Amino acid sequence: MNALLAFLPILVTIVLMAGFNWGAKKALPLSWLLAVLIALIYWKIDILSITAYSFFGVLKAMDILIIIFGAILILNTLKISGAMASINNGFQGITRDRRVQAIIIGYMFGAFIEGAAGFGTPAALAGPLLVGLGFPPLAAAMVALIFNSTPVPFGAVGTPIFGAMSTLGTNLQEIGADPAVFQVALTKWVAMPNVIAGTLLPLLGLMIMTRVFGEEKSIKPALQAAPFALFAGLSFMVPYGLIAYFFGPELPTLVGAFIGLAIIIFAAKKGFLVPKKNWDFPHESKWEKSWVSNTDTGTVGEAKMSLLRAWAPYLLIAVILVITRIPQFGLKGILSAQSIKIDNIFGMDKLDYALKWAYLPGTIPFILVAIFTHFFHKMKLEEVKTAWKLTFSQIKGAAIALFSGVALVQIMLNSGTNGAGFDSMLTEMARTTASLSGNAYPVFAPIIGIFGAFMSGSATVSNILFASFQFQTATLLGFPQILILAMQGIGAGVGNMICVNNVVAVSATVGCIGSEGRLIRVNSLPAFIYYLLIVIILGTVILSGFNPLPI
Repeated sequence: MNALLAFLPILVTIVLMAGFNWGAKKALPLSWLLAVLIALIYWKIDILSITAYSFFGVLKAMDILIIIFGAILILNTLKISGAMASINNGFQGITRDRRVQAIIIGYMFGAFIEGAAGFGTPAALAGPLLVGLGFPPLAAAMVALIFNSTPVPFGAVGTPIFGAMSTLGTNLQEIGADPAVFQVALTKWVAMPNVIAGTLLPLLGLMIMTRVFGEEKSIKPALQAAPFALFAGLSFMVPYGLIAYFFGPELPTLVGAFIGLAIIIFAAKKGFLVPKKNWDFPHESKWEKSWVSNTDTGTVGEAKMSLLRAWAPYLLIAVILVITRIPQFGLKGILSAQSIKIDNIFGMDKLDYALKWAYLPGTIPFILVAIFTHFFHKMKLEEVKTAWKLTFSQIKGAAIALFSGVALVQIMLNSGTNGAGFDSMLTEMARTTASLSGNAYPVFAPIIGIFGAFMSGSATVSNILFASFQFQTATLLGFPQILILAMQGIGAGVGNMICVNNVVAVSATVGCIGSEGRLIRVNSLPAFIYYLLIVIILGTVILSGFNPLPI
């Protein structure tokens, strides 16, 4: 009964979002309220403590929200200034081979946008660009969604990892682990299996594309492009893995994709490993009705500035992130020391919060570079106002969802101190899950991550909801917590291929409203293969008894 009641707020979230298609901003506040009632009535926690834990959750969510705000602001700034149109049009003359175009734009450019902005923007940007190049709209949507998976566990400058860490304070304190050391180790173990899966992902995406949308209805054209596809995977995944290993979670996707993008564009222009014969979709007259847009989506905008000028803000972001994250430059310590602190929230001992405002990527570099771009791209005052107003408008839904989601998790985490004599809600859930799954739990760990992303539309929200739960379950079963959390994080990335929010967003941007069910069904195959790879790789390590915490 305890475990069932503890799970009820999450179950309600799942039912409302997956069953009734509610958005996270509607479902999570209701789930938080339900958790409050259960904590108050059944766990017998006093109202002051519940209020303190909820407020602490809201404060913890501010860290993530500032990153999201900055990421969306820079993206809106570039779209309104005309820079994004120039970047998009710059891809037009590289190659006529649809397989190579899909990799460059869907896989590599999409990954770069994920690293810079995240939160559903990569597929929504890459999809219309591919349509502009001549892809069937449904094919563009499918490719963009499949490729938006490997980059996601680090998302917009590490936000999913930070989201997970925001809920693990109590767990780490219980085992005496240093949060900084744990985050470093978690980053490495999220990256390493992804390097293998991500290297194969471009080829997997092409196989689905040529099998479903090719005139031959075969994977043979994809296999003909396998050398270039694998080369592209390595061009991204090698720097991705090295950056994660040595520098942390902020830069693997952003800088790794930028390096990979430069490499494969150069290779494509030189014809390196590019198939000798171009491959194209059937003539438009032969396209199935479901492939075609059923709404007017407009066209790619006119390029109004040079590519260098258009790319300059992203280049500046990458440079600033590098010099502020590497200790040898001396800025990391200075920026991370700047904080706004609130100690003993509502009189609760050791319930302390610190906002490291200068070290958050949302402020430096995102907001800082956005302001610079207003002047550098000579934006009019009205254009600047539009960018900021649009960003505030877009962030409202995310704010409500994050505030409620993190507050919900904090209540569940801290519910161990209660008048009923029960363990915390998460401990009760973890104990029951551990007893039901036993040694088979590593098979289910990534499924929880996938499902969290599927229902919430965000790897960050998935990690916030389930990271602490996965940690406690791993502890009870004697599995290495880092490896189970790595499965959670990677699973959350896999879930982006099929999550309802992303599918609806990209369908709308390419004009394929009504095809969402087909996209989810077809993309379930690569998602399943990707999941199997992760289970095989990490499951083998877990069951061997290896504990990577000292890594």
